[in-house]
Amino acid sequence: MKKVKRKPPTAKKRKTQTTDAPAKPARRSFLSSYGAIAAGVVVLGAVGLWGGSTVRAAMAERDLTRLGQGLPAIVQVHDVQCPTCVALQREVRAALETVDSDTLDYLVADLKSDEGLAFAGRFGAGHSTLLFFDAGGALTGRLVGPNGRDRLAVAFQRHAAGGN
Repeated sequence: MKKVKRKPPTAKKRKTQTTDAPAKPARRSFLSSYGAIAAGVVVLGAVGLWGGSTVRAAMAERDLTRLGQGLPAIVQVHDVQCPTCVALQREVRAALETVDSDTLDYLVADLKSDEGLAFAGRFGAGHSTLLFFDAGGALTGRLVGPNGRDRLAVAFQRHAAGGN
């Protein structure tokens, strides 16, 4: 008879059970993250204020009922999908920085809105057109097409002074 070799018994691994409850965050770790949380709240608040003021300013620019309310005005006939219109608006905004905002009103007739389209049609204005109105709301002039900020600044200052 042949002898069969037995393998030595292997040691069984013990399964360790942990009965510890999940660790509560230490007060110190919370306090160290408090500064980051506070900074995040401040940043979000600032972004919210900036976004809100930007939206209000855009809405005010598109309020064509302000025309003829005692200030000379410039109305840009504008289409947000027109590259020439967008370039003109950039130049207009730069030129407006040279004029006191209390002496001249800047408005936008958005061709994507019914009100803006009707306004442009009433004055026979197309894309990239600036319409100049006196304080009473009467049309006194127009500039059509792209113009540089230097030329626009001179035209805006003259219009604000009443000399269009």
